[in-house]
Amino acid sequence: MSPATAWAVSGMSRNPDEAEPAHGAAASAPVSFEAHMLALLPSLRRYSRSLTRSDSEGEDLLQDCVEKALSSRAQWRGVNFKSWLYRIMTNLHLNRRRTLRRHPSVGIEEAEAMTAGGPGDPLEMKRLSLALEALPADARAVLMLVAVEGYGYREVAEMLEIPIGTVMSRLSRARQMLREQLAEENVIHLRRPR
Repeated sequence: MSPATAWAVSGMSRNPDEAEPAHGAAASAPVSFEAHMLALLPSLRRYSRSLTRSDSEGEDLLQDCVEKALSSRAQWRGVNFKSWLYRIMTNLHLNRRRTLRRHPSVGIEEAEAMTAGGPGDPLEMKRLSLALEALPADARAVLMLVAVEGYGYREVAEMLEIPIGTVMSRLSRARQMLREQLAEENVIHLRRPR
């Protein structure tokens, strides 16, 4: 992240003459653009990693999204900030995929070791991660936004710029594919005792 981006995202002013408001005035002051962005960074990070299937590429996508949002802040119309940021990230990701299809490249690391994010069976986490990675990108994006991030169908439709019916069908297809993939792996073939 560039120094200018780090300063802007941290909410700190580059101009020392701009003093922070007094303690009482902070409560009545409107929340800044940067403060809105800081509040959304955890969910943007999760979404970027779900799109890219990689921690390092997810971090790159997150940084590009933040930089694009900061440089394009004049284009934000003051309506749904979350949707605007998710749309920027989705478009950046789709543009990268198109570029990679036209100019394929091989990464240094073929696969990264998966780390369990919390308590639970690491094997189950690995199975779930592999099942999510097997989903088509468009279905996985809808599933992550609805099931993990908790957005409504209409919000997801606005973010991805698709009809609400498409959101519902992609979500249904993603859930069914995930269910089948996980059920397949639960089958244990036993021989009958003789």
